[in-house]
Amino acid sequence: MNSFDVEAVRKDFPILEREVPGGRLVYLDSANTSQKPRQVVEAIERHYLEHNANVARAMHTLGAEATEAFEDARTRLGRFIGAPRREEVVFTKNASEALNLVARVLADSGRIGPDAEVVTTEMEHHSNIVPWQLACERTGATLRWFGVTDEGRLDLDDLDSLVTERTAVVTVTWVSNMLGTINPLEPIIRRAHEVGALVVVDASQAVPQLPVDVASLGADFVAFTGHKMVGPTGIGVLWGKHELLASLPPFLGGGEMIETVTMERSTFAPPPARFEAGTPPIAQAVGLAAAADYLDAIGMDAVAAHEQQVTAYALERLQEVPGLTIVGPTEPVDRGGAISFTLGAIHSHDVAQVLDSRGVAIRAGHHCAKPAHLRFGVQSTVRASFYLYTTNDEIDALVDGLVATREYFGA
Repeated sequence: MNSFDVEAVRKDFPILEREVPGGRLVYLDSANTSQKPRQVVEAIERHYLEHNANVARAMHTLGAEATEAFEDARTRLGRFIGAPRREEVVFTKNASEALNLVARVLADSGRIGPDAEVVTTEMEHHSNIVPWQLACERTGATLRWFGVTDEGRLDLDDLDSLVTERTAVVTVTWVSNMLGTINPLEPIIRRAHEVGALVVVDASQAVPQLPVDVASLGADFVAFTGHKMVGPTGIGVLWGKHELLASLPPFLGGGEMIETVTMERSTFAPPPARFEAGTPPIAQAVGLAAAADYLDAIGMDAVAAHEQQVTAYALERLQEVPGLTIVGPTEPVDRGGAISFTLGAIHSHDVAQVLDSRGVAIRAGHHCAKPAHLRFGVQSTVRASFYLYTTNDEIDALVDGLVATREYFGA
């Protein structure tokens, strides 16, 4: 695909042609999960119908084909994110598992000790808060965090005093799933490495919509999930620097993560197998490789540009709705394609129900980001989120639905 054509892209997503109660589906919940193009679904179908077998075990043709497909997917995802080595790509079942994996093995290895500190941010998804709370509880370490400005930006005024020689890990989201903020990772990573801390990046919202090159990013670990980048559910990726992965203990035991097992002790395989206990998500990996193919064929620069255009249009249109307050940056600068807002005193769930009655799918609630909601003094918000198949007409349908919601509740 030489130039970005949103209407051509939409033809690859049959679900966008669905008629739902209220009319033609307007899907504005891609930060939650993206829709899947037929190319991804067909790749998974072909694998199950033609090559299905377990990997690294069965000594027959199907087993060899499945193993090759699985390992080719690892290579493909490594190329998609600019990994220096394919062995640095660990398949997990989602980003939450990837983040839990890192938190657990860093604690088990002693890299997080009782005198250490872990630094995160107030805008994180729960999946990048709870694992670190658990790690701190197990080790006696202290959890600290960056605050958020009134504009929804990360407050880095205390960077040097917050990230110190006591800091073992700094873990931060690249793009906020609630606020849409794209965080400035470079100064955070630089400061963390100055004091000898490791850096973990939650890239769940970044990898789907931005060009990513982990080699130049400078982080030590990067986690993301397949289902937000037009891939299947049930698979995520942890990228880690090879020397770090090789120095860490296993996360789970069993299956092909072993080197040898006796009743007295076990030794473990090198990365990435060390962290992939049991039967892995084989067909899902094949589908995720197809998703990487699909996005690369369009071009991640083109995806990012479209996301920016649609988000800028949505920010402009939403601010025309009386009583609507955007929670997060209101300018389309360093901003991803998720916009959270309140609509006067109307509960977010009520807004969602009225919109759904008009065929518009959005998310309502705390978006697994309760601390960020607490920071802004709101219990819940409405979130509209966009992707490569979102059109300006769909933004107009959202705005029309919000105006109708106000009228329905007499606002």
